[in-house]
Amino acid sequence: MFLHGEKIFLRALEPSDVELLYQWENDPEIWKISQTVTPYSKYTLKQFVDSALEDICSSKQARFMINIMHSKQTVGILDIFDIDFLNSRAGMGILIDKKYRNQDIGAEAVMLASNYIFNTLHLHQIYCNVLHNNNISFKLFEKCGFVTIGIKKDWTKTSNGFEDVIMLQRINN
Repeated sequence: MFLHGEKIFLRALEPSDVELLYQWENDPEIWKISQTVTPYSKYTLKQFVDSALEDICSSKQARFMINIMHSKQTVGILDIFDIDFLNSRAGMGILIDKKYRNQDIGAEAVMLASNYIFNTLHLHQIYCNVLHNNNISFKLFEKCGFVTIGIKKDWTKTSNGFEDVIMLQRINN
């Protein structure tokens, strides 16, 4: 258990997570958000898990599985990416399995990761990008203290045309 809250804990990726990642990463509904256009093989995902073991300073990223405290059930993944120690910032993204959404699991995970970014990595700010029509993610980050700092017009190409992306930011006071 790496970071723990009341309902959940965040932990490092394990080789046994490949099967679950295979399900999530190959779900076409998620592709629009993750900018994926082709399926992932289990081999590729195993390499992904293996690369998560790299040092955070050299890889500039950290990935955590989200688990329910009492059952140890894995229900999501949280990525900290583009870690920039020079400018003291990092990006954040989260995926919660459909069955576990709207249960405050995402909010607790974002808050645990934010505390890690601010208090352990000593970074100054976190940012995230949310598709304009992804109200669930927008409300999640807003609930966790992120504020809108801009809109990237026609940023993401989808089957319905181009969509705007809302950029949010949380600064460590």
